[in-house]
Amino acid sequence: MSLEITFLGTGSAFPSPVRGASALVLRREGHCWLFDCGEGTQTQLMRSHLRAARISKIFITHLHGDHFFGLPGLLCTLSLQSSPDAGRAPLDIYGPLGLRSFLRRSLELSHSQLLFPYAVHELVPTPDQCPPGEFKDFSDWDRDAELPQGPPGRVVHLDPGEDSYLLEEDEELVVRAFRLFHRVPSFGFVLEEKPRPGKLNVQKLKDLG
Repeated sequence: MSLEITFLGTGSAFPSPVRGASALVLRREGHCWLFDCGEGTQTQLMRSHLRAARISKIFITHLHGDHFFGLPGLLCTLSLQSSPDAGRAPLDIYGPLGLRSFLRRSLELSHSQLLFPYAVHELVPTPDQCPPGEFKDFSDWDRDAELPQGPPGRVVHLDPGEDSYLLEEDEELVVRAFRLFHRVPSFGFVLEEKPRPGKLNVQKLKDLG
């Protein structure tokens, strides 16, 4: 398994002509995972050697604009470059509670219809992840809203006694989120490679002494 990281933006607060807002891509076996999507991320992708169409997962660390204001535009561009495919797997998007509502409202207000499915998996923060005056509970924002049926996705809580959220697992990797402490609820993401035991020909070793 090979992993390659490309930094698309490392700027803080706002992009500059030579430095994009926060975004990086992890490329793994032909698939791209995008971590944060600040303003101008899709332009930075066009300047890189990466193909935006390869993005299969997006992870948003927190809901400050310089980390996710580029997301609706990127999704719309990906849609313009797509063709309808009923069998296509959803684009998985992970981020703090409130991200699903933001995307639904952004796409609805801009009359944007995506040609591919996506699923928003929201991480429920704990109140101690930011100063008390900054903590907002977005869990019931859309309860009474007359919006079209939103995208599917999980709501992921921190299990009692655990210090991380289990997001993805396959035969090679485990992906977890862990709490960060910032002015708003924030999350870091860690990829843990599973052990890969080698293959030994025991009999040949014995024959060779």
